[in-house]
Amino acid sequence: MNFKSASIALIWLLLAGGLFYFFDSKENPNTADKLSGSGAEVTLARDLSGHYRAEAFINGVKTNVMVDTGATDVAISQRLADKLGIQSTAAIRTRTANGDTVAYMTRLASVKLGGIEANNVAAIISPNLEGDVLLGMSFLGRMDVRLYKGTMTIRAVND
Repeated sequence: MNFKSASIALIWLLLAGGLFYFFDSKENPNTADKLSGSGAEVTLARDLSGHYRAEAFINGVKTNVMVDTGATDVAISQRLADKLGIQSTAAIRTRTANGDTVAYMTRLASVKLGGIEANNVAAIISPNLEGDVLLGMSFLGRMDVRLYKGTMTIRAVND
């Protein structure tokens, strides 16, 4: 390969890398490193689908969450519950967008989003849940949550 071909290949690789970085930051605008800090307030940007997704820590394990003000509790998948070693306390019937299903009640030792942390958070293990954890009102209800012009601000509240 001559110098000209190598230069063109390098330019294409840099361009592809730049495009990947740009679109990844649009698809995942709220990564844990961007939210980290000791402040009691987190500001989330919408992703390309219009949802508020972020990286959070559940019992110290980094996981992707989708903020869901319509969910009563934090909902985690069976796979994540197994990874965290979480056991359920009771089965309950729940109503979701996909219809009625069975879930299992549990408690999470901690849920941390940026500099905001809540302990002893009610949650459900949803065996059919795929993908993100749903960060519901059992966490958000302890916070002041505001939506304004495509951003969501979550602030810890001291009772």
